[in-house]
Amino acid sequence: MSSIAAIPFTANDIRYAPLPQPVVVICIDGSANEYLDITAAHGRLPHLQRMSRNGFRGMVRGALPSFTNVNNSSIVTGVSPAVHGICGNFFYDSAKNQEVMMNASEYLRADTILSAAADAGRKVAVVTAKEKLRDILSYKLKGIAFSAEKAGVAKMETHGIENAEQVVGYPTPSIYSADASLFVLRAGVALIQKGMADFLYLSLTDYMQHTFAPETEESLAFYEQMDAEIGKLVAAGAIVGATADHGMNAKVKENGQPNVLYVEDMLEAEFGKGFRVICPITDPYVKHHGALGSYVVVHIDEKDKTGAVKNWLSLQPGITEVHDISTAVRLLEQPEDRTGDLVVMSARDVVLGRRPQYHDLSALDGTLRSHGGRYEEMVPLIISHPLNEAYRMKAWGDPRNFNVFDFTINGTR
Repeated sequence: MSSIAAIPFTANDIRYAPLPQPVVVICIDGSANEYLDITAAHGRLPHLQRMSRNGFRGMVRGALPSFTNVNNSSIVTGVSPAVHGICGNFFYDSAKNQEVMMNASEYLRADTILSAAADAGRKVAVVTAKEKLRDILSYKLKGIAFSAEKAGVAKMETHGIENAEQVVGYPTPSIYSADASLFVLRAGVALIQKGMADFLYLSLTDYMQHTFAPETEESLAFYEQMDAEIGKLVAAGAIVGATADHGMNAKVKENGQPNVLYVEDMLEAEFGKGFRVICPITDPYVKHHGALGSYVVVHIDEKDKTGAVKNWLSLQPGITEVHDISTAVRLLEQPEDRTGDLVVMSARDVVLGRRPQYHDLSALDGTLRSHGGRYEEMVPLIISHPLNEAYRMKAWGDPRNFNVFDFTINGTR
């Protein structure tokens, strides 16, 4: 591999001083800690276990809501949603009076670590499983950015790469498969081995975690394959940091049926009309979660009802937290202009929806496993190399998943 630039750079007031060797940060989408523990207990996670022994493994707090777009945006900027502005996959744009997908870089309010690294001379590559993330992650980036989902249509002028399938050595996978995430990791290995990138962000998809519990053979086999690819990244000389955007829990009753509270119907039955419930988990991947997560935002037409609605919702079984907008901004680190009058979160085994007609449960590929709330907030952090003394101290404080680039780059010097 040609020489690697080791010029320090700054992004969002954080200074990064990478060593002259490849840096890889991986977002293992939906990876609750138990997926790693159970796979390791079966002896099928040798490389990540070696990283944990020789480097670092701990737990970190993600951003809320514990959704994909929110946390990927935090990871690549190093800051909270209050700063970068991405507070869901989907939101109500009050200025336009529209409910819209928040999957475009126009909604991002902070520059990325990736673009800053590229400007400092690093060969940067972003590979994401889901196409919905590519525009946000590649904001202002001079480098490679493509998705596993659309690898076959990547072009040099728009993605910084052509013939991506040939480069990776695998065909474009189905987004509803283990191969979607494995393709991303294999792409990272190929890009380093071919000298095409030395600073990478690899974002996987949580289809497997939505579909399979940690102890199932499907999950064990997937994590074993993932571990093998991560081992290749370390063998290629990379400093590797891995975390997750959120955890994952079963959201079902004892009989296995989805455990759903339809909040807009509940509010209308109690208070009458005048409510708009937004499910920020909403995205194009209906087989993952049916637009049902453990965090919703409530917009109320009659603002003087807000206190009464908050108090009533707080008493409902299955609801664990209800915050008004000022508390959501302060406690949950939300951007005030993109947050509703109330934020509602649910219990570990409960999801929140709008009305039944907004959620096609028949599209689910298996049982209902989802995320979004407080119970999916804590996620793993694994660093391949030993942490220095300062970062060992930080690790036992209150580190965030969006500190992963800081730990991977500055913590291993």
